[in-house]
Amino acid sequence: MATTTTDATGHAAEAASAPGMPQLDFSNWGNQIFWLLITLVVIYFVLSRIALPRIAAVLAERQGTITNDIAAAEELKAKAVEAEEAYNQALADARAEAQRIVAEAKAEIQADLDVATQKADAEISAKAAESEKAIADIRAGALDSIKDVADATANEVVAALGGKADAKAVTEAVTDRMKG
Repeated sequence: MATTTTDATGHAAEAASAPGMPQLDFSNWGNQIFWLLITLVVIYFVLSRIALPRIAAVLAERQGTITNDIAAAEELKAKAVEAEEAYNQALADARAEAQRIVAEAKAEIQADLDVATQKADAEISAKAAESEKAIADIRAGALDSIKDVADATANEVVAALGGKADAKAVTEAVTDRMKG
C-alpha cells in the first residue's frame, strides 16, 4: 500500500508541475494548428464532395417535384377550364337542340291543327250545304204545303160563298198570287 500512496503522490506532484491543459500550452500550438487545418480541409472535402452534393440533389429533386406539381396543376387547371368551356358549349348546344325540337313540335302541331281545321271546315261546309239543301227542301215542301192549303182554302171559301169553283182555275189563281 505504501507503493500506491507514493505513486499517487508522485503523480500529483507531476501534475502540479505540468503546464496545465495541453491545448493552452503554447509549445504545442503549431502542431495543433496544423492538425486543425488538416481536419478542416478533410471536413471541407467531405462536405463539398459527399454531403453537400447529396443535399443539393435532394433540394434540386424537391424543386423539380414542386415545379412539376405546379406545371401539372396549371395543366389540370387549363383542362378544367377547357372542360368548363366544353360543358358550357354542350349546354348551349343542348338548349339550341331543345329549342329546335320545340319549334319542330310546334310546327308539327300547327300542321296537324291546320289539317284538322281544314277537315273541320270541310265537314262544316258539307253539313252547311246539307243544311241549306234541307232548308231548301223544307221551303219547297212548305211552299207546296202552302199552295195546297191555299188551294183547299180557296175551294172551301168559294164553296162557302155558294159558288162552284173549278179546281184548275183556283190552282192557277193561287200560283199566280204566290209568284207575286
